[in-house]
Amino acid sequence: MATVELAATYAALILADDGIEITSDKIVSLTSAADIEVEPIWATLLAKALEGKDVRELLLNVGAGGGAPAVGAAPAVGGAAAAAAAEEAPKEEEKKEEKEESDDDMGFGLFD
Repeated sequence: MATVELAATYAALILADDGIEITSDKIVSLTSAADIEVEPIWATLLAKALEGKDVRELLLNVGAGGGAPAVGAAPAVGGAAAAAAAEEAPKEEEKKEEKEESDDDMGFGLFD
C-alpha cells in the first residue's frame, strides 16, 4: 500500500478507536497533522465505505466466519426431522463422489 492509503486507513482506525464518527473531514485533518496530503475524494470514499459499520467489531471478528452449524448440533435444535436430514447428507455426498469418479473413465485426462 502507498503511504497515503495507509495514512488514511490509520486515521480511520484512530477515529474508530476514540469512538469518534469517521468522516472525510476528520480523516483529512488527521493526515494533514501527520504532514501527509490525502486527496479529499479518497477520504470521502473511505468514510462512505465505513459509514454505519462498527470498525472495532469488524477488527475483532476478522477470522470469525458465519459458517454452517455442525451436523452434531442439528438434532438438539430440530429434533427427529433434523436427525433424518443429517443422515441423508452423507448419502448425497457419496453420490457426488461417484459422479466425479465417472469423469475419469472417459478415456482422456488433463495430462494425457
